[in-house]
Amino acid sequence: MSDLVIRNAVPDDSAVILQFIRELAIYEKAEHEVLATVDTIKSSIFGPNSSTYAVMCEKLGEPIGFAVYFYNYSTWLAKNGLYLEDLYVTPAARGTGAGKALLKHLARIAVDKKCGRFEWSVLDWNTPAIQFYESLSAKPQPEWIGYRLTGQALLDLAEGA
Repeated sequence: MSDLVIRNAVPDDSAVILQFIRELAIYEKAEHEVLATVDTIKSSIFGPNSSTYAVMCEKLGEPIGFAVYFYNYSTWLAKNGLYLEDLYVTPAARGTGAGKALLKHLARIAVDKKCGRFEWSVLDWNTPAIQFYESLSAKPQPEWIGYRLTGQALLDLAEGA
């Protein structure tokens, strides 16, 4: 029997989630981009109008990873999809099955909710993650290029500039 437990995150997990976010950002060489705080995590994931969800992975009662996800929509399928925003497992717990357990848990949610897709993004240089995802039969979507508006560019577009 596995000693891994996947459970829904609760507001009291916010500090651990923030710690994991920072650790992930350090790994992705983007720690300076983390603006999240315990309070903003509480309100954005656990607030009454949140459309974001989180699950925790624990081993012997200690948190070793997490995943944050939300639902998107495919017009072509006319179905929701589950989008994995972040998945993180502590370095000491990698190779224990925690990442696969988190993905399996989310896949079950996607199937139970009749989602047409389960998607996520990975940095192109993150070879260990790419190899892990491909070992699960996940396929890259090379024909798609992600775009993003942030900061002043987002404000300019919103204001009609």
